[in-house]
Amino acid sequence: MSGARPEWSRRDRVKVAARLMVGWVALLWLLEVVDVVSGHALDDFGIVPRVPSELADILPAAFLHFGFAHVAANSVPLLVLGFLAALGGIRRFAAVCALIVVADGLGVWLISPAHTNTAGASGLIFGLFGFLLVSGFVERRPLGVLAGVLVAAVWGGSILAGLAPTQSGVSWQGHLIGLAAGLAAAFPFRRRPAEPSGR
Repeated sequence: MSGARPEWSRRDRVKVAARLMVGWVALLWLLEVVDVVSGHALDDFGIVPRVPSELADILPAAFLHFGFAHVAANSVPLLVLGFLAALGGIRRFAAVCALIVVADGLGVWLISPAHTNTAGASGLIFGLFGFLLVSGFVERRPLGVLAGVLVAAVWGGSILAGLAPTQSGVSWQGHLIGLAAGLAAAFPFRRRPAEPSGR
């Protein structure tokens, strides 16, 4: 006889979220090792604006970086923000990340300067920041509001700096679109009061 699957405990959610994000960040480092060993062959999978064939690179570009310093700069914020977002449910987290990555990639493809090549997890990071910033207010959850306030206190300054169009070698367009996508994602993917936050 089959029955409803039991809801995950808080400890289960913490373990799964932690393993997911440690594995995600490890994958980014592994890909950068492969990129270096291959003579930076993976850099070709970044997004070059308004070239139709580059639309296929929207997903891989979010996992690739231009050097170890680049992936190192993204590792801690992705690990922490991804972990916090994943605590609300893995399926919801996957949907939020997919929306952010696709919207950010399309935006970069549309509005970034011609002949540039954009890659990296920073668009997703800015999106997760935006999602965590407002989701607690949208869902009226005190712990979510507190998480948003803490996230703003820790990363708010660097997020604002990353939106400045004066920085060379930084895709402020990708940062801005990622942030907007994350803010928007908090509404369609909000949890209802009676909705469990399990798998």
